[in-house]
Amino acid sequence: MTSFLTAALNEQEQVKHDTRRLRLFSGTSNHVLAREIASYLGVSDGPLVCKRFADGELYIQIKQSIRGCDVFLVQPTCAPVNDNLMELMIMVDACKRASARQITAVIPYYGYARADRKTAGRESITAKLTANLLVKSGVDRVLAMDLHSAQIQGYFDIPCDHIYGSPVLVDYLSTKELGEIVVVSPDVGGVARARAFAKQMNDAPLAIIDKRRAAHNVSESLTVIGDVAGKTAILIDDMIDTGGTICAGGKLLRQQGANRVIACASHAVFSPPSCERLSEEGLFEQVIVTNSIPVNSSQSFSQLKVLSVANMLGEAIWRIHEESSVSSMFR
Repeated sequence: MTSFLTAALNEQEQVKHDTRRLRLFSGTSNHVLAREIASYLGVSDGPLVCKRFADGELYIQIKQSIRGCDVFLVQPTCAPVNDNLMELMIMVDACKRASARQITAVIPYYGYARADRKTAGRESITAKLTANLLVKSGVDRVLAMDLHSAQIQGYFDIPCDHIYGSPVLVDYLSTKELGEIVVVSPDVGGVARARAFAKQMNDAPLAIIDKRRAAHNVSESLTVIGDVAGKTAILIDDMIDTGGTICAGGKLLRQQGANRVIACASHAVFSPPSCERLSEEGLFEQVIVTNSIPVNSSQSFSQLKVLSVANMLGEAIWRIHEESSVSSMFR
């Protein structure tokens, strides 16, 4: 299986980056990822002051000139979601007032993405509200990864580049001896994602778990549509939150005769009690996620594998800066 990122990332070796007008700054939500992105680009993680006053208010100051520069702010809006979102907007405002030429919010994980439509009366579409807040704060462009639903791109009244973590997952899986595989969607809503992933996995067959949700963060898996017996089942989702959906799916696949079950997701939200569920003996051979959200030591377990998306985000940032195609990275 060929690497889906090789051609795109090799271009960096052929072009000497002119980063004189590129500035990268990190919020507090994922410093490690921001430093890895900066390393790929050959720039430094820009200096800024971020502190909190006694009453909880945030203070941010950019500590270098950014006048006329393309500024990229790396800040996944993971937990604590409201704090990280507000911090991002204050960073944007500071850059706007410092005469940055263009401000791009790099949001590897977009909080509130699941509130993308009304499912009952008198509900907020918070994914749209969040987009409005970012636009009003002064963002010129958004770079996001694996949004919960594709229509969120349209919630922004500014350009939104949407990239995918699947090539990183596929590249890793391609190094493993998996035998006969089947890609499984944990619910009907994830079929398009699973189908695209199966295509990247050498057109692997697809199976679907028919599941009905009784309440938020509570799921009930009913049956598997497709043949998984004797195969390596790869469960693919955009995120793992409490782990209820994907663990119920994993148990059902075992019951249906899958030899091995591997869980894959871009975003390791890992709300309690996800780690206890995911680490259950005999359930998953491996749980593969990316570092779009930082995974701390208390969330680690033996089956967990965390892959870096820094190079992919760095390449997308460079292409935005150079005004070249981002989508061609995934062809």
